[in-house]
Amino acid sequence: MALLTAGSLFAAPAASKPNIILIFSDDVGLGNIHCTGGSFKTPNIDALAAGGTIFEYSYATPLCGPSRCQVLTGRYPFRTGLISNNSHDAVAPGREIMIPTVMKKAGYVTASVGKWGQVALGPGEWGFDEYLVFPGSGRYWRSQSPNYKQNCEQKNLPEGKYLPDLMHDFLVDFINRHKEGPFFIYYPMSHMHGPILRTPDSKPGADNDQLYTDNNEYMDKLVGKLMAELDRLKLREKTLVIFTGDNGTARFGVEAATVNGKAISGQKATMLEGGSREPLIVNWPGTTPAGKVNHDLTDFSDFFVTFAELGGAKLPEGVTLDGRSFAPQIKGEKGTPRDWVYVELNGRSYVRDARYKLTNGGELFDLREAPFKEISVAKDTEDAGAIASRKKLQEILDQHPAGTGKPLDPAQKAKKKAKKAKQAARAQNQ
Repeated sequence: MALLTAGSLFAAPAASKPNIILIFSDDVGLGNIHCTGGSFKTPNIDALAAGGTIFEYSYATPLCGPSRCQVLTGRYPFRTGLISNNSHDAVAPGREIMIPTVMKKAGYVTASVGKWGQVALGPGEWGFDEYLVFPGSGRYWRSQSPNYKQNCEQKNLPEGKYLPDLMHDFLVDFINRHKEGPFFIYYPMSHMHGPILRTPDSKPGADNDQLYTDNNEYMDKLVGKLMAELDRLKLREKTLVIFTGDNGTARFGVEAATVNGKAISGQKATMLEGGSREPLIVNWPGTTPAGKVNHDLTDFSDFFVTFAELGGAKLPEGVTLDGRSFAPQIKGEKGTPRDWVYVELNGRSYVRDARYKLTNGGELFDLREAPFKEISVAKDTEDAGAIASRKKLQEILDQHPAGTGKPLDPAQKAKKKAKKAKQAARAQNQ
């Protein structure tokens, strides 16, 4: 696949530049969303799909830090060095360029609203004009984190105030102030990262299973409230909305987050389908075909170049970008789809095409029953298709050497475990 380098330019008239909102849910896989086969009720996200297009084969890095970095830089982990949640300091503004810098040069005002953990510094240092950011992951109530930061100012989270609601209020205020557009919003939600706590809609005495459902439904509610605000401002036809997740469902949700009633292969942090395959829903009324399912392969490096193309932004000089724009497919055109996607996490990697997947450990899998089953293919197989795919995919892996990271030492592990236990104890007392 050809890579984009050195100052490519996508020409788009100013009047045609859409507002862009990337809704980036946390630990949400295929089984969390009803329209991608999940058992939960997600009517507002389903409405986005009914009025837009589902991209059926979208692949993330299976852990939040490298996944977010890949989205924001358009580059695979081995290029940036951010290959796990323990390598967040590998990136710095002097070494990498993130999408807000590119979009601002094309006339966009930019905002980041929500989680920024596992990536160095903060949204402001990386070029976002405005931001609201909270420390860590899975933050909902004051008992977890009494403070958050808004545009360089440390703020107090009031007792009884639900942080996701506060994030929504910030988002609505930003949109109202910049409704003449174009604006670009990166919206990394709190939901559904653990700990799974009560929501403002939860009933007293709800058990853990019910709280998980409550959180899934509240995530959907927030999406609906955002769409209602865009409707009120008459911005829907001017705004591209994308809903996805950073990686697959976490371990405490996988039993409930089935797809069409069946368990899928893997979960968050695994190199299986359930770790990386994400719901990807694109909605742009009047532009994106409604009620369609697109079967092209996409991965998270593609967002950078796609947004640049739609916004008429010049790509950074001298930077190797791994993405393939799917802007044409968003508009219902054929485009130039990928033949393969690449997934990497902390020294492990794989590349997959429409049928097969090859790991950097030399294992070949037949994905004809994915996401439910990944069938191992023997190295001495005589199947011509499998032999040809192994050869082709190995050539790609050879060009994408997975980065190797340093494991946490015992003291770091103990400190991290103690911190999580302390946070969980505080959360349970909320």
